[in-house]
Amino acid sequence: MSPLENLGFILGTSFASGLNLYATMAVAGLLQRFELVDLPPAWNVLASPVILGLTLTLFVVEFLADKIPWVDSAWDTVHTFIRPPAAAALAFGAMGGLAEPWSIGAALLAGTVALTSHGAKASTRAAANTSPEPFSNWLLSFAEDAVAVGLTWMATTHPVATGLIVVVLLVLAVLLLRAFYRALTTLRDRLRAVVTPSPPTPPPSG
Repeated sequence: MSPLENLGFILGTSFASGLNLYATMAVAGLLQRFELVDLPPAWNVLASPVILGLTLTLFVVEFLADKIPWVDSAWDTVHTFIRPPAAAALAFGAMGGLAEPWSIGAALLAGTVALTSHGAKASTRAAANTSPEPFSNWLLSFAEDAVAVGLTWMATTHPVATGLIVVVLLVLAVLLLRAFYRALTTLRDRLRAVVTPSPPTPPPSG
């Protein structure tokens, strides 16, 4: 791959990993297993029967957990410490043939991208959980899975185009996180106004 293609591959797989790490790894493993694409040598392990079986099993578990309100948020909380580091490790492996500074830079970029997409996903799901109906969770979950699978496939076949798409998605994710932060700040201020008693009115003079 050219440097630009490597960048697109890293961006695509990292953003996808932030949404659904196991779907990303499973799709990449299946594509390599059936020789549909030529992945970086370090990623060949994803096509091994043991790793492929593990990632597919975990994908099924996440697929089910992601459809249950509040269980999805608990799952996302745990995976805050899994998705970004895993994306960084995968990117580091993908850049294994380059000098170490480039590999480390790719890992840092991948971890940041995965954390951004993960944060946008977790924030959206937390907001959706305030609704009593479960359909919004299901729709969001299916959409996230579709984006993760689609980006992984595109990153392996059309990495440059994928990189451009991910840049747009990152901008949208940052705007979403900003809006979520503002909503939380507004809610905090309102709760503080309710909880904090008003100062007593001074008695009239004279």
